[in-house]
Amino acid sequence: MASIIESSWLHLITHFSDFQLASLGSFLLHESVFFLSGLPFIYLERAGLLSKYKIQTKNNSPTAQEKCITRLLFYHFSVNLPLMIVSYPVFRFMGMRSSLPLPSWKVVLTQIIFYFILEDFVFYWGHRVLHTKWLYKHVHSVHHEYATPFGLTSEYAHPVEILFLGFATIVGPAITGPHLITLWLWMVLRVLETVEAHCGYHFPWSLSNFLPLYGGSDFHDYHHRLLYTKSGNYSSTFVYMDWIFGTDKGYRKLKALKQNGAEDERKQT
Repeated sequence: MASIIESSWLHLITHFSDFQLASLGSFLLHESVFFLSGLPFIYLERAGLLSKYKIQTKNNSPTAQEKCITRLLFYHFSVNLPLMIVSYPVFRFMGMRSSLPLPSWKVVLTQIIFYFILEDFVFYWGHRVLHTKWLYKHVHSVHHEYATPFGLTSEYAHPVEILFLGFATIVGPAITGPHLITLWLWMVLRVLETVEAHCGYHFPWSLSNFLPLYGGSDFHDYHHRLLYTKSGNYSSTFVYMDWIFGTDKGYRKLKALKQNGAEDERKQT
């Protein structure tokens, strides 16, 4: 397996420059993973499939979904792509490389864990700031146009927010200067996580059912349903920051009430 990965990577670095791989390659990988993982949730919502796992009963109109996709494409090409291009020299300066040998799985795993921890910390505070009155009204309210989120709304945001919260995602790699393959793995995991958090469905196989402190769709859907001053649940992937600062109390209370109600129903039957 390792030899297949190395030979495939050798093919890439032989035919494309570091700049092409780190900027254009990263952009193409992001777009592929984002839309391939997010579009199926639009189909599920329109077709009414797996509706028993849908968190909210309300559906988005086809017009609202198409508006989301159109703006996403505009923002991705006008904000994300230029950002990936101009940030390339910074990552190179910090030590990012694409050459062989590939890093060991221990190095990759250590760096990915560090990125998740740091991203959660930075994102939490940035997200809380965006929920202050002025910034919410002029910036973050764009993301909250969709009170019933679906996968692709995860990146539907004001350009200022894209840059502001995007910093939380890239600060870890910028500090460590990882191998490009580690950066790509981090990007794929981060995209899949945020799409899942906004998907609008809570499945029996959802990670939050098995992974301690993982937020997931049920946790973040609550954040979108409530008024911005009372929503809480500001965390990104793992919810330890909300737990530490008590900004998930409303969600925990509601969850406890639902569980108690379900238990009472079982006792009556």
